Amino acid sequence: MRTVAITASILALLLLLPDVSLAQGMADAGAIAGQNLRGYTHMFIAYAIAWLLVVGWVISIARRLGRIEKALNQ
Repeated sequence: MRTVAITASILALLLLLPDVSLAQGMADAGAIAGQNLRGYTHMFIAYAIAWLLVVGWVISIARRLGRIEKALNQ
């Protein structure tokens, strides 16, 4: 019961003081709108390559598993 009260009071403080719960505080909306993502092109490419590798790996595992199941059923 005591832990519930402590948790509720912490949550209440975080809701009443939103700047405390945000690690970087509140940002100016105009400053965020003025930013662009040109410097992050390499990040998008890296994530796309990583996802392609993961999807290829999963397909490879599925194909090998299918061959094993087919061999066991014969």
